[in-house]
Amino acid sequence: MSIRHGLLPLPLPPLSRLRPFEAAARLESFSLAADELGMTQTAVSKQIGQLEGELGTRLFERRNRAVFLTDAGRRLGHVVGTALADIATEVAHIRGQRRSQELVLHCQLCEAFYWLMPRLSRFHEQFPGVELRVLSALNPLTQSAEAFDVAIQTSGRASGVARLAFTAADEIFPVCAPALVEDRQMPLSIKELLSFPLLSHSVIPQDWMEWHDWLQTVGLSAPARPRIVPFDSYPVALQAAVTGQGIALGWRRTTEAMIAEGKLIRPCRESVARSNELSVFRSAGRDQHPDTDRLLKWLECELAG
Repeated sequence: MSIRHGLLPLPLPPLSRLRPFEAAARLESFSLAADELGMTQTAVSKQIGQLEGELGTRLFERRNRAVFLTDAGRRLGHVVGTALADIATEVAHIRGQRRSQELVLHCQLCEAFYWLMPRLSRFHEQFPGVELRVLSALNPLTQSAEAFDVAIQTSGRASGVARLAFTAADEIFPVCAPALVEDRQMPLSIKELLSFPLLSHSVIPQDWMEWHDWLQTVGLSAPARPRIVPFDSYPVALQAAVTGQGIALGWRRTTEAMIAEGKLIRPCRESVARSNELSVFRSAGRDQHPDTDRLLKWLECELAG
């Protein structure tokens, strides 16, 4: 029997605890982790509770049927996620599977459609040999069914163990079709704004600024029953604004092209500046695509404006 002098076996938690923890940390949900692993939510919760007991610290905060990573949970999730990703990559190599040559950019749908696509030709001109695939999504990146190299989404949405590369600023203001306010004296006051239907993309949890938050930030409380018209996606709400159905909140990066084309206007002067509105992430795995840093630098330059 060989003995490695000076080294003692490291006490590690059982894999039966680490796999449920990694899935729950990545998805920030016990129920989604249970679905992914083919377990019950109770079993996932039990394994994570036992892991917390062994470590003597909380890895998740439980609030109102939702779970949120603690600082310790986020650190451990990154380490465990990276380790499991490395194991999966090495197993794939041993089995003879090759990593796709595609560089995958996971992008929130509205940013992909309105901001990224008009600029993408510049990326291909600068890096003609890079095979970039854009993966657009409505859900947070933790719910992506596909692996990604780089991801863009609204700051504050669930990001799991993905590593934050940088954040970018944006500005939020009302937008509408010119015809909607053609008989009004411009610019509108905030109180006048409330006489129009307010087009809204409402989700649970509310991961981005909505009308009540925006009105409160500019110093006006919304009426008890504002005329809110809900939509199930932001692009649909924005298209409703283009067709004159009401006034929507517009993000500068998303709406600047439509404003330049005259499809939308800013009916009032007020706006809300957010210094860290967008977050750009890199994958937690060490099996990084060789062009990941090129894409990150290009995005940082494009988002600097």
